[in-house]
Amino acid sequence: MSEHISRKELKQDKIKETFAHGAEAVISHRFITLVVLLVVLVVVGTWSGWRIYTDRQTVHASTGFNDAMKVYTARIGPADPTQPGEPAFPDELSRSNAAQQKFVQVADKYPGNYYGRLARYYSALCLEDSERLNQALEELKKISNTGDAEIVALSQYQTAVIYSRTGKADDAVKIYRALADKQSVLVPRPLVLLELANLLRSSNTKEALSVYEQIKKEFPDTSIAEEADKGMSTISPKS
Repeated sequence: MSEHISRKELKQDKIKETFAHGAEAVISHRFITLVVLLVVLVVVGTWSGWRIYTDRQTVHASTGFNDAMKVYTARIGPADPTQPGEPAFPDELSRSNAAQQKFVQVADKYPGNYYGRLARYYSALCLEDSERLNQALEELKKISNTGDAEIVALSQYQTAVIYSRTGKADDAVKIYRALADKQSVLVPRPLVLLELANLLRSSNTKEALSVYEQIKKEFPDTSIAEEADKGMSTISPKS
């Protein structure tokens, strides 16, 4: 009898053990599933929180940028009585200084945002308009390696413009050549080629004529082609 009981107990123990392992497997599976679910929820929550944050940053940055643009394009002269509250300035210098202060505030507060980087570019334009060229170049350097191809192109283009104004024609030519080979929306190829040809007129008339011809060939029946014709007319045939 005792042997029979022991076998029965042994069988029951095996059944209990089977159920125990099964329960452990179910619990383990549920635990893994729970962990995976929690990870997914954390990732989704983090992404959603970041998206909300970046969206808010974009809204605030764009609002600040638009406010600065209102100053940048404000009326010169007495205020318009039909538009109360709209800014007006006695001269372009005071307008540029006021706009630059607003642009740089946006740029400093939102340096990683598109509108913040664009504000930095306009801050440089205002500094250039105020003949603070070295400061303008410093601003442009801050957005020259942002990873945003269009902003970088704007920065390089304006840097070349300042170089051409300050006697660094060779450096400007190098930048224009590089930009002409890039596909930029904000700094289109015909504009860059025209700037390049205009700059070359005084140092390399033969190449300047070649670039003007290239403009007319690539962009016929356009205002840029007309400007190329004007540029060619200023070069002496003997040159």
